[in-house]
Amino acid sequence: MVVHDAAAGKWLRFDSPVEVITAAAIHEVAPALRTIEELAGKKNLYAAGFLSYESAAAFDPAFSTHSPNFPLLWFGLYRVPEEIILPQPDFKAYSLGDAVPTISRLQYEQAIERIKEYIESGDTYQVNYTFRMRSPFSGDPWHLFLAMVRAQSPGYAAWLDLGRYAVCSASPELFFRLEGNRIICKPMKGTVGRGRTLAEDRSLAHWLQNSEKNRAENLMIVDMIRNDLGRVAETGTVGVPHMFEVERHPTLWQMTSTVTAGSAGSLTDIMGALFPCASITGAPKIRTTGIIRELEPDPRGLYTGCIGFTAAGRRAQFNVAIRTAVVDRERATVAYGSGGGVVWDSRPDDEYTESLLKARVLREQQPEFRLLESLLWTAEESYFLLEEHLDRLSDSAAYFGYRADIEQIRRRLMEEASSLSKEPYKVRLLVGADGAVEVQSEPLALSDASLRVRPAVEAVNSADVFLYHKTTLRRVYEDARRSCPDCDDVLLWNERRELTESISANIVLEADGELLTPPVECGLLAGTYRARLLQGGVVKERVLGIDMLNRCSNIYLVNSVRKWRKAVLAD
Repeated sequence: MVVHDAAAGKWLRFDSPVEVITAAAIHEVAPALRTIEELAGKKNLYAAGFLSYESAAAFDPAFSTHSPNFPLLWFGLYRVPEEIILPQPDFKAYSLGDAVPTISRLQYEQAIERIKEYIESGDTYQVNYTFRMRSPFSGDPWHLFLAMVRAQSPGYAAWLDLGRYAVCSASPELFFRLEGNRIICKPMKGTVGRGRTLAEDRSLAHWLQNSEKNRAENLMIVDMIRNDLGRVAETGTVGVPHMFEVERHPTLWQMTSTVTAGSAGSLTDIMGALFPCASITGAPKIRTTGIIRELEPDPRGLYTGCIGFTAAGRRAQFNVAIRTAVVDRERATVAYGSGGGVVWDSRPDDEYTESLLKARVLREQQPEFRLLESLLWTAEESYFLLEEHLDRLSDSAAYFGYRADIEQIRRRLMEEASSLSKEPYKVRLLVGADGAVEVQSEPLALSDASLRVRPAVEAVNSADVFLYHKTTLRRVYEDARRSCPDCDDVLLWNERRELTESISANIVLEADGELLTPPVECGLLAGTYRARLLQGGVVKERVLGIDMLNRCSNIYLVNSVRKWRKAVLAD
């Protein structure tokens, strides 16, 4: 078993359990938890494992769930875990087939309408309605886990290999953390997808943080968790130090709040008060679990349960098992649950879209990359548009959560410049996620010859984030290059047949006496020289259909290294 200890920022690997304790029936769950606590305390061991959603009735028989189809409880008792560094995923080590939801879209919409009827009748205020998706799976699930973590960020991730089943949890949500006699809960409620540019991204984060609907849903869950904590907390210790914060994740923004309490309760007491987490049931919890039992067609299993570990000194961390895939090796399938909170004004289309958005982590294959800037250096002017390049780099670093010490980068560039001769140079600046800086340079071969260009064979997707940031992930551009091997450059276009950019430059078309360039929203990098030309009124933004190539009087490619270059369509 591998767990990300978020408080310490470390990955822990638990190997060779001293003992394994499991529960397959409801009446076995609470005694198993007490045994785990007793043995771990007496022998100074770590306990690491999970509780499935269907174990809820072990803590209150009023909770209604499907009959379980997965172990209700599994914990290993371990000596000191090993701190490890996760390797990079091998995306070729596994294969996923097409996902098939356990319900149709019509069934989903009917369930949402039924939930609204329950809300109208006063049975519930909010229902966290979920469904499962299943895909054929082959290969090594460990690398699926590594890929999910890379796409989602470590958060409260966990990996378990149970033989037949492999659990890949990339959960970003903390169920609870125990620090001595202090309990910290951090429920998530409220989601929106990331933007493509830093400005768009910040706008979406601001919208989420100020969304009345999302705030109301988040507050409802916070109140439930305060109430749950009150069952095990010392009088007067329940508090909410942080409300309506937004957390950035690779594919989406999440709204979180933090609820804390003081308690001397045991692990069994704390689980009994909090499980299942309010954020994945709804309000009121007991009645709403009955509605979930009625409307969800199958058991949740480990999905929306919890995974984590306990250690000596009353230290524990458990996630809410969302963003969690379970590989069944016998059936060669992977199951993945997704869903969201449904309230009176929820729109089925929006809720369904949000559920699919959350499931993207299963298919994201995000290799390592560095931020990249290409600069022109001359002995007369030093670096052309240096501040503009550094601003763009800084924006991309903020977007991806990369470290970027701009003053250190500036010093490295100046050190490189001091070693250059008097001829022009193309200087490449590369910055890694950890802030590591590399500077490369090569003499710049200048030419006035026109470039032979041709439109790419396939469209780019204007939703692709990496079109808007200059990085070492260049597959889109490399594929376009391979599609036109006889050309000097290739003109890209999007799914709406709108021109975007070339492999190496922004596009400018001359038509009716005007110089026109596509807007960034079409799916392109906002070039620094392009920005200078727009600011100076030299060029104007306009959506340019691919057919404009045959109607314009001139085609130009512009960038900050080579500035203006004329292009002609290849035969």
